[in-house]
Amino acid sequence: MRTRLHHETWHPTPPRATVPPALQPWLTDPASLTARITARCGQFAVRVLFQSLDQALRDEAAVLSLRPGERVWVREVLLFADGRPVVFARSLLPRRNVRGAWNLFRGLGARPLGAALFADPAIARSALTCTRLDRRDARYHRARSVLATCAPESALGHDLWGRRSLFRLHGRALMVSEFFLPAIYDLPR
Repeated sequence: MRTRLHHETWHPTPPRATVPPALQPWLTDPASLTARITARCGQFAVRVLFQSLDQALRDEAAVLSLRPGERVWVREVLLFADGRPVVFARSLLPRRNVRGAWNLFRGLGARPLGAALFADPAIARSALTCTRLDRRDARYHRARSVLATCAPESALGHDLWGRRSLFRLHGRALMVSEFFLPAIYDLPR
C-alpha cells in the first residue's frame, strides 16, 4: 500500500473552523466507536477488507517508532450501520508487539476490534488526534475504492476526516485509525 503521502497534520482537538459540527462528537468521543455506532443503529456489522503483514505509511511508522522497512500487521475493515458503511478503520500492530494478549489481533475475523480493546482494563488508550485526508493520501484512496464497490451511492467528497490513537498493553502499542464515511452523518450524534 505504498503511495505518496501528503503532509497532513494530526490535531489534538478538531479544528472548529473546518470540521463539520455534526462530526465533532464522533471525532472527540474517547469511548468505543463500536459501542457508539451500535447504540445508534438497528444492526451493526464489520467487514474485513485486508489483514496481513504490510508496510506502514510514513506518518504511521513515525508514531509507532518503526525502523525503516519494518513490516507490521495491518487490518482494514468497514464498519456498517444498518447495512451502510459508516467508518473505514485501519489498525497497525508492529510484529514485535504480537505477544500475549495482542495475539487477539490476528484471530478477530469479523468481530469488532473495539469491543475487545475496551473489554480489557489492562489496555490503556492514548489521547485521540484527528486529521483531514484528501486525494493525496493512500488511506483516502483506499476508502474511496472500497466505497465504490460496496456502496457506489456513497461517493467520497473532497476530504475524509478521521481520528487515531494508540492502545498499549504492557508497553506494546497498537494503532487504530478510524475514518468517517458520508453515511455517518445519517446517524444520530
